[in-house]
Amino acid sequence: MQYRRLGKSSLVVSALGLGCMGMSQSYGTPDDTESLATINHAIDRGITMLDTADMYGGGANERLLAQVLAKRRNEVVVATKFGNMRNPDGRFLGVNGRPEYVQAACEASLQRLKIATIDIFYLHRVDTNVPIEETTGAMARLIEQGKVRYLGLSEAGAKTVRRAHSTYPITALQSEYSLWTRDPEGEILTACRELGIGFVPYSPLGRGILTGQVKSADFGPKDFRRISPRFQGENFDKNLSLVKRVEEIATEKRCTPAQLALAWVLAQGDDIVPIPGTKRRTYLDENLGALDVSLTPSDLRRIDEALPRGAAVGARYPEEYMNRLGV
Repeated sequence: MQYRRLGKSSLVVSALGLGCMGMSQSYGTPDDTESLATINHAIDRGITMLDTADMYGGGANERLLAQVLAKRRNEVVVATKFGNMRNPDGRFLGVNGRPEYVQAACEASLQRLKIATIDIFYLHRVDTNVPIEETTGAMARLIEQGKVRYLGLSEAGAKTVRRAHSTYPITALQSEYSLWTRDPEGEILTACRELGIGFVPYSPLGRGILTGQVKSADFGPKDFRRISPRFQGENFDKNLSLVKRVEEIATEKRCTPAQLALAWVLAQGDDIVPIPGTKRRTYLDENLGALDVSLTPSDLRRIDEALPRGAAVGARYPEEYMNRLGV
């Protein structure tokens, strides 16, 4: 396993983490048995960062991780997120960054995870009704209480990141980043590097499309991609044509498209730690193969020409979700 330091912090983690969301929501029917086997297999293979959130499966994902943490807590860095509120039937209720909610959300996550301390506590989305300084201040108090070790933000804009960091050091920013979602390039990555904040890309495989395995938009009723503009109609067809270019280069490099896509993300900087999600051991092993893929400057230029920034067609979330991003 290769390791990377998150920003200027003392936190060193495996170069690839494991995103656990899909084990409990968004990508079909959960399979807890295989998911637990996948988490354990990930740790066996050297992955040290597990990523979850209180909203995933309405808390089910944190409870799933708790079953592994009961025996393997000291082997991993546990990252969870708060701020997105849902009612019991899964309907979104809004973003909450109020100081009193920060405390309550942390304590609830600790109970579900059955651990004493969260390693990285992320604000899942920015609450535009609460000054980020107030939210960050409340998160910092959790460190004083010994309930959290490091702070993170998710999908925050560069100005917000700077304001939060001036209140208390932010260790990691988590945002969507892949060959077909290159939005963070520019202001966001520049801010992170100036401030010494690690960058943690989620969905580095483009919600599966960059694996080359998604050939049809006929998703099941519990699959988030059914409502994603990038997976609908002409958008999907055009995006599939982009993936063909990735497949061609992957064939030449003697790796899978998924491995090429992950290797590209890893090559964007030593301060970047992707967290590809999977609930199957087979795909986990494939993803880890990306660590053995070496991309030359010429390879990187070819990939950039094949999928330049902004090449993907369609918004990455439905319209009602987009206004929660990058604030």
